Amino acid sequence: MPIVNTETPTIPQSVGKRSYIIPFMLVTSLFFLWGIANSLNGTLIKHFQTALNLNLGQAGIVDSAFYIGYFVMALPSAFLMNRIGYKKGILIGLFLYAAGALLFYPAAEMRVYGFFLFALFVIACGLAFLETAANPYVTVLGDQSSAESRINFAQSFNGLSIIFGPVVGSLFIFSSVEYSNDMLNAMPVAEAEAIRIAEAESVQLPYLIIAGVVLLVAFLFAITRMPEISSASEKEASFKGITRHRHLMFGVMAQFFYVGAQASLWGYFINLKLHFAKDQHLTLVQWLYPIAENMTPTQIASFHASFALVLFMIGRFVGTWLMTKISANKLLSAYAAACVVLITYGLMSSGLSAVIAISLTYFFMSIMFPTIFALSIKGLGSQVKLGSGLVIMAIVGGAVLPPLTGWLGQAGVENALIIPLLSFLVILFFGMTGYKVKGT
Repeated sequence: MPIVNTETPTIPQSVGKRSYIIPFMLVTSLFFLWGIANSLNGTLIKHFQTALNLNLGQAGIVDSAFYIGYFVMALPSAFLMNRIGYKKGILIGLFLYAAGALLFYPAAEMRVYGFFLFALFVIACGLAFLETAANPYVTVLGDQSSAESRINFAQSFNGLSIIFGPVVGSLFIFSSVEYSNDMLNAMPVAEAEAIRIAEAESVQLPYLIIAGVVLLVAFLFAITRMPEISSASEKEASFKGITRHRHLMFGVMAQFFYVGAQASLWGYFINLKLHFAKDQHLTLVQWLYPIAENMTPTQIASFHASFALVLFMIGRFVGTWLMTKISANKLLSAYAAACVVLITYGLMSSGLSAVIAISLTYFFMSIMFPTIFALSIKGLGSQVKLGSGLVIMAIVGGAVLPPLTGWLGQAGVENALIIPLLSFLVILFFGMTGYKVKGT
């Protein structure tokens, strides 16, 4: 018996196609905003070690607090938006985002790590609303045949913002003098304390600016007429029977492994670069970035990480174009297969060629999150918001898999590639067969 919900959410007929433009632009801005929040986490992990006198393990809780916020709020946000609609859900998400960013000010004044973690948790709760709303919303703002291409285009701006995050950290958060905890602990207490206070307070202005921008976007949403996705039975939709949607369950699994693979590769890229080619550098990176002779291998490795993120952004835009020529599931399968080959090569090789292979993986994994999302919620009808919440919940993979990656890496840094390899195999399965909507 077919279990596909054939009642597809639609935009009201009174809304013309030209009316999609401004709403689409506003929704696309959300992808940029949550990319900034995500990309600043790496900066905070490094910064808090000095400002709050934390070790690496303690600072790493930043990611856990962030991803747990997604996990906790994804389903409640889906239930709530099922009642109040996407626009109000987006506004709630933006206000939570702004509130969390504003909390950085008193957290920095008090220099309490738990306060910072709570602020990040609040931000992530807001982002759960935004992602649960924006990802499915862009798929219906236009022709359904181009839904996957449209969400990849919107997600391209997420890729763009990921590059800006480290720049914001470098220019406005990190001080011009680098201090280690060992250096500070060797100083007179008063002098070290003054430095730590200044380091903590350096996050205040950037997050105040972020809060201001987020509130401005919220104001624009509030005064803009947004076409609402509607279906006759949407408000009565429940989780009853939703797990019978085979493709959705496989999509949740694929998204869990994708986010885990992404977080693992992004988190351990510098370690992998130093392991495979500590004193060898890509010519293109040396040409693009201001590498000086007095720079440490770690600093130069961070430039390689930035270059890999540029490849990620380019991959999003290229993938958007390719989806006008190739079906989404076929492109996802091809990209996943490419990642499997590249990661396998990285595991079996060494030197700069391994670094090149890992960097190219960024290009091919760029389309995976939005494509898995779009394929997962097809055919859900009135349950689309609830299904979206489940897929967003899978982001918790970013909190679960990286610790396993780190544990494997203790036996040899190259072993950190094992979890991403297994993850891309799961995604390959989803692209080849798991995406299929049963009963169609």
